[in-house]
Amino acid sequence: MSEIGEMIRVDLSYCPKCGRLFSKNFRDVCNNCHADLEKEYERCADHLRKNKGMDIQQLSEELEISIKQITKWIREGRISLLDAPNMSYPCESCGVLIRDSHLCDSCKKRLQRDVKNANTSGMLQHNPDEDRNRGAYRIGDRPHERGK
Repeated sequence: MSEIGEMIRVDLSYCPKCGRLFSKNFRDVCNNCHADLEKEYERCADHLRKNKGMDIQQLSEELEISIKQITKWIREGRISLLDAPNMSYPCESCGVLIRDSHLCDSCKKRLQRDVKNANTSGMLQHNPDEDRNRGAYRIGDRPHERGK
């Protein structure tokens, strides 16, 4: 295509924070809400640097920033837990507080066990070797109805 004929795709969406229509090409929120979130992040990181012994609940309550948002910044690596010994965030499955990953050890083990069990039961339900021995119909194999 020529430069003039090239189409630019614009993904429009409503901002989940303020409801304004915006171009969702780079961010999940509009520019205004992104700027507000950056200010909240700076406040949060600064507050945590000054109060290293805080936990996520205290930080959330004092700054009026959701635990979900603080957790997002931790998972993005924007807030480090190295100098915050009491800081942890909720497991995505059960909500118990953890310091790394997305799941606590208990939920990881349960998920691994469930996957293993699903694979085992899936193998018993479908054996590809049995498919070779089983008769299969194709469209051309159907017997023709009489009288038509």
